[in-house]
Amino acid sequence: MMLFMLRAKLHNVKVTDKKLYYNGSITIGEELLKKAGFLEGEKVEIYNMNNGKRFSTYVIKGRGSEIVLNGAAARMGEIGDALIIASYALMTEKEAKRHKPKVVKF
Repeated sequence: MMLFMLRAKLHNVKVTDKKLYYNGSITIGEELLKKAGFLEGEKVEIYNMNNGKRFSTYVIKGRGSEIVLNGAAARMGEIGDALIIASYALMTEKEAKRHKPKVVKF
């Protein structure tokens, strides 16, 4: 049996900018990518704590600790909104029992 398990998440990061007319995705600053262990191009799930909207997209590497909603994702939140950004990994049950997700809280 294979299970989808939380691999890593950024909890309570704030949206710093929006770019509606940009190729869709989320830009995450390099500092935050390193803290969470996210990779450029990785699929992530986004949970907006301000409005309850949930969506998935892929990561674009940005600068510093910026969080930018791009394209259609720009319609899912406002500057200053608090987000949870999570990635998941497929694991065997044995792997899942040993796995500890990387959680970075702000």
